[in-house]
Amino acid sequence: MNIPKLTYSTPVEMLGHYLKDTMVEHLGIRFTAYGEGWVEATMPVDHRTFRPGGFLHGGANLALAETVAGFGSMLAVDIQEYDIRGIQVSASHTGKADGGIVYARAEILHLGKRTHIWNVDIKSESGKLISTARVTNMIVKRHEK
Repeated sequence: MNIPKLTYSTPVEMLGHYLKDTMVEHLGIRFTAYGEGWVEATMPVDHRTFRPGGFLHGGANLALAETVAGFGSMLAVDIQEYDIRGIQVSASHTGKADGGIVYARAEILHLGKRTHIWNVDIKSESGKLISTARVTNMIVKRHEK
C-alpha cells in the first residue's frame, strides 16, 4: 500500500486525500489543527449526525473521537510501515447539541511502541462539554503481500 507520509508539518488542507469516500467525509468531520501530541477537528450537528429527536447521536461522538485519536496516532508513526487500529473506545456523554458544530480535541496520554491512549473532549459551540472519550489504538506493522 502506497500511503503518503504524514508529519506535523503536513498542511491541514492536504488531508482531503485521506478523507475521500470515507465515513469521516460522510459525517462532515474536518481537521482544523494539529501538533505533536494533539489533534483538533469539527463535526456538524445535522441530519448526518442526529439521533431520532434531533440531537447529536452518541455514536457520532464516538466516531469523531476515534477519528481524531486515530489521526493523531497516524501522525506519531511512519504510516508507510505501521497501521493504526482502534481497539477500544469508551465515552461519557455529558451534554447535548441540537445544531451547529461540535469541536473535538484529542490529547495523547500514552505514546508507546504498540499502543497509544488518547483523551478526547468534544464541546459545543458555546464551549460546553458534550462528551469525553478515551481511545486506545494498537500500532501494527504492515505486512507485505
